[in-house]
Amino acid sequence: MSHENTNWGQSVAGVVIRDGKVLLARHTYGRGNGLLIIPGGYVDYGETPQDALKREFLEETGVLVEPRALIGVRFNMHDWYVVFRAEYVSGDARPDGEENSEVLWIDTEEAMGRADVPDLTKSLLAAALTADGGALTPHSYEGNPKHTPSSLWCS
Repeated sequence: MSHENTNWGQSVAGVVIRDGKVLLARHTYGRGNGLLIIPGGYVDYGETPQDALKREFLEETGVLVEPRALIGVRFNMHDWYVVFRAEYVSGDARPDGEENSEVLWIDTEEAMGRADVPDLTKSLLAAALTADGGALTPHSYEGNPKHTPSSLWCS
């Protein structure tokens, strides 16, 4: 996979819920290694965040999605990260074998109680499950140390 067109300052992720289950991927590197997280990745130059989300989901999970609503934003002086609630369109969930080792549809209530689902993913899942969107609320984020301090705001 070539990274020469990657905009390292812009990234996206998505929460997809289908039949009461959320699509999560078991990450294989970095701080998320071994954890079940929502799929996502970096935006390519010339690509919209929505198109990046569709591409990342298809590459990482084999699932085609359609972004529907913005549910979270994290930004600082170096980069930004937007999270969408997205709708399942088609495809069979499967791992990519590179960035994730498994891709699972997990009952949303089960996901909220699992120790291998990080708090950030749980906060974003809760935001996606909120019908009215609610008010924006801060969620601390301890990602890449060179990009902190930053906050994630969820609706």
